Amino acid sequence: MTAQIKGFIRPYHSRLTFLFRLIDFFWIFALLWVFVLIRGISFTSAYVVIAALSCILFYIFSDIRKLHTSWRGGNLLGAEIKTLWLVWIGVISVDVLLGFATKTSADYSRLVILHWMFFVPVVLSLWRVLIRSIMNRLRRVGRNSRTVAIAGAGALGLRLAETILSSPYMGMRLTGFFDDFKEKDISMPQGGESFKIRGNLDELVTWALTGNVDIIYIALPKQADERIRELVERLADSSVFVYVVPDLYFLDLLNARWVNLGGISAVSIYESPYDGFDGWLKRFEDLLLGSLILIIVALPMIIIAIGIKFSSPGPVIFKQKRHGLRGKILVWKFRTMSVCEDGDVIEQARRNDPRVTRFGAFLRKTSLDELPQFINVLQGRMSIVGPRPHAVAHNEYYRKLIPGYMLRHRVRPGITGLAQVHGWRGETDTVDKMENRVKDDIQYLRNWSIWLDIKIIFLTVFGKKAKRNAH
Repeated sequence: MTAQIKGFIRPYHSRLTFLFRLIDFFWIFALLWVFVLIRGISFTSAYVVIAALSCILFYIFSDIRKLHTSWRGGNLLGAEIKTLWLVWIGVISVDVLLGFATKTSADYSRLVILHWMFFVPVVLSLWRVLIRSIMNRLRRVGRNSRTVAIAGAGALGLRLAETILSSPYMGMRLTGFFDDFKEKDISMPQGGESFKIRGNLDELVTWALTGNVDIIYIALPKQADERIRELVERLADSSVFVYVVPDLYFLDLLNARWVNLGGISAVSIYESPYDGFDGWLKRFEDLLLGSLILIIVALPMIIIAIGIKFSSPGPVIFKQKRHGLRGKILVWKFRTMSVCEDGDVIEQARRNDPRVTRFGAFLRKTSLDELPQFINVLQGRMSIVGPRPHAVAHNEYYRKLIPGYMLRHRVRPGITGLAQVHGWRGETDTVDKMENRVKDDIQYLRNWSIWLDIKIIFLTVFGKKAKRNAH
């Protein structure tokens, strides 16, 4: 039997969490004091108040976003640093609003506050990178690691094992599988490493009681619910950490999470990525960027409106019903065709479409016809980044042909999106083209972040693929 490797972090986890919080508070206070000192001004009570308030807000927001939970099982750049910056953006947003509301913003040096607001998340990020590097080094020499056993050597257990093996930063050491129906050792697809079937599930309980394993993941198929219940009850007599991995991977999950309904646990299968704080952050991004962009493009929009009016008869703005977050919405565009169409029409604008006016062709090629949609953003109908809204008739047509097509409507539609910067825009004359567009839209929903939005906006303006198929 394999000897247990003790991790010195485990007995002090709650104390270390408290210590990490204190270190975060220290940096928030210390950096403000340093920038005040550099400017040669007094560290007055006003600075003490904003530092203390920021620490309180940081505690609240970090608790909501679970910033200080265990690093095991997380990804540094993909989760922890992103969460840290989101938390700090929330803190400074409240600070700024309170400063204006109480008319106390004049009590502070703006240069000090701007430096402090920027460098706090930078230093906190570097501090976490340093700690993570130290932890990874310790884990490579066998310290701060946990021994893991998997109950179930089926497809779900193999998938779990591959995740553990490909994520050494989690500090988990896979010792083998336990299964009632398999006896041969298992060769993992990644690297061909072989893992033993240590025994059946009864022997796993013995392992747990004798202290040969730290963590047990139960990855049995959904048909084995009685065996899972029995195993969980027997493992309750040990000190092992036990996790049940639900056999839900046969479903196409979208931002799934556990929810509690009156004491009953349930898994949300299809859910919007903009939940809670993320929803507020997304809306704040839209209002801020949308307002700035409208100020910049106000004069070009007036010139475009005059050009449309003089180049062809008809209204300046073309309004069309499209599917939005909660049903149908009216989407605005500059009119680019000699005929305004809506309703049950399947035909999209195509290359050299005779309905498109000469001035309208220029607007479509440069995407300037989309500018009125920034007004839709401020109205709350649309977002700057998200799945492009399709005509109602197109939705009714494609939802019957593409599984999961309507999942893209779990969020506000966008002016631009991941599909557009990948070149999937313009005419969708085949189902394959629409499938590729929908695939990118759902990928965006799974991986949404402020940084992804910024990347998409950048590629929309400067990327070559975003300008492809514009007609």
